[in-house]
Amino acid sequence: MNNLIKSILKTAVYFLDQTDRFTGDVRNRVSDGMDRAADTVSDIRDRATEFHEGRNHTLRNVLLFTAGVGVGIGTAILFAPASGEEIRSQIGQKVQDIGGRVKDRFSPSSATGTEGM
Repeated sequence: MNNLIKSILKTAVYFLDQTDRFTGDVRNRVSDGMDRAADTVSDIRDRATEFHEGRNHTLRNVLLFTAGVGVGIGTAILFAPASGEEIRSQIGQKVQDIGGRVKDRFSPSSATGTEGM
């Protein structure tokens, strides 16, 4: 019976030792991966800082503006309370309304100079 208990204990110690070795290897690999990821993020941050703080680039400004417009349009489409057809209809009505106001404002009858008399 003692031999059986000794064998079980030796086996348990062996498995614990192997587990410790395995977890140490995994821990080292994860640590190395984290170091590489941190270095990569640091490099990207440095490049972004150089790009952002560099000279005033017109292309950069145009790209940032375009990206902002794209994000705004995407957000508006995702969170719109109405369907696409309803939104298009509303936009069309607003465009016609604004067009009518512009025509009224700049029509020849309003350019007589008799307004306000």
